[in-house]
Amino acid sequence: MQKIALFVPCFVDAIYPRVAVATLKILKDLGFDVIYPQDQTCCGQPLYNSGFKKEAQELAKKFYDDFNGYDYIVAPSGSCISMVKHHYKELLPPKKFEDIRSKAFEICEFLHDIVQVKSLSSNFKGSIALHQSCHGLRELELASANELNIPYFNKVLHLLNLVEGVEIKDLKNAQECCGFGGTFSLNESDLSIAMGKDKLANFRASKADYLVGYDNSCLMHLASIDPTVKILHVVEILAGVSDETF
Repeated sequence: MQKIALFVPCFVDAIYPRVAVATLKILKDLGFDVIYPQDQTCCGQPLYNSGFKKEAQELAKKFYDDFNGYDYIVAPSGSCISMVKHHYKELLPPKKFEDIRSKAFEICEFLHDIVQVKSLSSNFKGSIALHQSCHGLRELELASANELNIPYFNKVLHLLNLVEGVEIKDLKNAQECCGFGGTFSLNESDLSIAMGKDKLANFRASKADYLVGYDNSCLMHLASIDPTVKILHVVEILAGVSDETF
């Protein structure tokens, strides 16, 4: 049996642990042996983005030590997996980088590309609008970015359409940044909030019950601007759990 190491990013661990539970559930339901490496910590992205390359390198080395040796590394975060797959090349020796890069997957990417899920037993009551976060969209290619002249595809919507009962509403400018951007939201808070308000206005116009995404950092940013908005991570719907489950 293939062994999966479950990587739980900081936002999920500290604020949205139910998303980690949902990720664990769907992987175990699919028959995988899932292990949670107890010593894991941050992937180092905040340090890397802030220019602290040496400190980020220490975390990249630790990530390699914690997760090397498993068949796959799966996480419910496009942003953190993007850090591992695209930016660890500056922080790790080439051999170690390639070893870890080839095993690391965001949960939707893993379900679509590796497992090639054809059906799900989950069901969901309600309508959703999908926000497509920047890193997952453009660096992990979870969907075709609008600015590229390539055929349309959307791996996340494909998976959501396998869930019985879910109604997917169109979200205007779904691929537009929510304004979070990690430290950007601190350094440019006014602009960050303004971008978030634009996203929320489009969500309200969609008339969907839930705003759904694959990065909790983006969802947290939007919910902090308007706490009345109901948010869910995609994997909660795919796994057949929701905020009412916990």
